[in-house]
Amino acid sequence: MSAEDRAPHFVRSFERGLAVIRCFGAGHPARTLSEVAHTCDLTRAAARRLLLTLADLGYVHQDGRLFSLTPRVLELGYSYLSSYTLPQIAEPHLEQLVAQVRESSSLCVLDGDDIVYVARVPTSRIMTASITVGTRFPAYVTSVGRVILAHLPEEEIELRLTGTELKSFTPRTRTSPDALRAELRRVRRQGYAVVDQELEVGLRSVAAPVRDRDGEVVAAVNIAVHAGRNTVDSVRRDLLPPLRATVARIEADLRITNPGPAGAPGTVTHRSSSSRRPPAPPV
Repeated sequence: MSAEDRAPHFVRSFERGLAVIRCFGAGHPARTLSEVAHTCDLTRAAARRLLLTLADLGYVHQDGRLFSLTPRVLELGYSYLSSYTLPQIAEPHLEQLVAQVRESSSLCVLDGDDIVYVARVPTSRIMTASITVGTRFPAYVTSVGRVILAHLPEEEIELRLTGTELKSFTPRTRTSPDALRAELRRVRRQGYAVVDQELEVGLRSVAAPVRDRDGEVVAAVNIAVHAGRNTVDSVRRDLLPPLRATVARIEADLRITNPGPAGAPGTVTHRSSSSRRPPAPPV
């Protein structure tokens, strides 16, 4: 978000504090002051004040020159999950699906240009990067992301395809806007998406949309498999039917859940292009 786009109420220091929290991750569990300042585009003095404030609040631990997050940071995500009905509804159904197909399954929602895992039942580690609740990937390269994107308004799809950096993750990744437009149209027609080794070599996944009581696509459920054990045809033949049955059960439960006002527990709202967040600091 550029300075001229910020509303009068925007608190820049709060934005910087969140950026500092987000600069830590699996690849960088501990960072020096200089690394935090460089990653978050801050002066050393500003980075130091933010880190020490977070340490005073219990979110950051300092060990000599190194800073790292504390488990208290989990409270920030838990506040969202504990008030959000959809993952709670979906999880027992995901567990039943995983027991049936013996493959990992997840529930994801769209956040800006990314999909975010909000519920997950794993069976084995099939990706190099560990996936947990809160993990995010670019939507265009995942089956769950394509299912959700395919059901956005056409103008929204166009803004996302032209305003997002479409980088390649594997030799199979589709990065052409024209190819992605065609794929999203196909996904919308058929009602599911299959992604074949576009995010990571050896990973195949199939996803189906989850609709609320008004018929709006609010999330997606996937099954992820190793390409060595499952062909694209076997994914469609053997995994798509139980996936769709699981989604139907989740949707049935959603219909009997008190929807509340928009954004309240029991509902999910799409983020429009005007509210897309800027790219997160690398983690």
